[in-house]
Amino acid sequence: MSPASPASLTEVVLPGRVDPEGLQLRTRPVPEPGPGQVLVAVEASGVSFAEQQMRRGKYYDQPPFPFVPGYDLVGTVAETGAGVDPGLRGRRFAVLTKVGGWASHVLADAGDLVAVPDGVGAAEAETVVVNGITAWQMLHRVAGARAGTTVLVHGANGGVGSTLVQLARRAGITVIGTASPRHHDAVRALGATPVDYRDPDLAARVRELAPGGVDAVFDHVGGEGIVDSFRLLARGGTLVSYGTAATRDVPGSSRAPVLKLFARLLLWNLLPNGRKAHFYNLWAGSRRRAAYQARLREDLGQVLALLASGEFTAQVAARIPLSEAARAMRLAESGTVTGKVVLVSGS
Repeated sequence: MSPASPASLTEVVLPGRVDPEGLQLRTRPVPEPGPGQVLVAVEASGVSFAEQQMRRGKYYDQPPFPFVPGYDLVGTVAETGAGVDPGLRGRRFAVLTKVGGWASHVLADAGDLVAVPDGVGAAEAETVVVNGITAWQMLHRVAGARAGTTVLVHGANGGVGSTLVQLARRAGITVIGTASPRHHDAVRALGATPVDYRDPDLAARVRELAPGGVDAVFDHVGGEGIVDSFRLLARGGTLVSYGTAATRDVPGSSRAPVLKLFARLLLWNLLPNGRKAHFYNLWAGSRRRAAYQARLREDLGQVLALLASGEFTAQVAARIPLSEAARAMRLAESGTVTGKVVLVSGS
């Protein structure tokens, strides 16, 4: 191990179904990278909706407790294992992890690294790792949205939502974004027309803005509201569902809401109404490792390049030390912020 690498690392452990204050800090020896691996000194890791579900035991395929959460990270390569270019040391990369990112040091496969352009800060880059890949792929690979069309983005002030709005507007797409009234100015600043997600006449309000229906809806909420999302589509439109936030606090199986959603989407695709419905899964195709990694590098690379050029603005809701993960989780779950809460190491 390099003399610059510490002997121990710090990580946040999710021991079970606990309140945020139940998260635990622990230290353990820093591992050596094996063949094909790198040791990353983590600079920033995000607090996403996935971790909020995981602490409730509600994420569809989370590992058994206890484990270290952390869906993605940005950091600098500290060590390289056998077969890895030693020239990677000292360079900043983004990594999609699913779990394990809430730590000061993380082992990663070298093939999972996505280079962060010079001049882009770690926290700023962190906001577009899982959010950027998700938004880019849903907009361009799934919905195939084109200039001149109109889309509806639920949760337009959130991490994925605010990213979707910016990418859509840059592509010449008109955006209607749902959010609570206190976030409407922020949604307007991103380039979308805000509507109150609690408005009982939400569907009618969207119809006023898009009388013929919208060309795509991006829905992370699920639940019964997904029916309205589908009905708001124009003929030829696409519903992209990517979560079940409505059932986050509902007791019971983590799989039941997802399976119910899948059944609905399948049924809608069988109907002769000219509309399509998809469930977006970030990990689809990951068994074909090389192709999956290449696609991630391409798509995340596009978003990072926009960030580096100033054509995209990182929405950092807060920077909070890794040691205060409970506070970060509380803030992320509060619904009071625009963008992404970021855990920063070395603080």
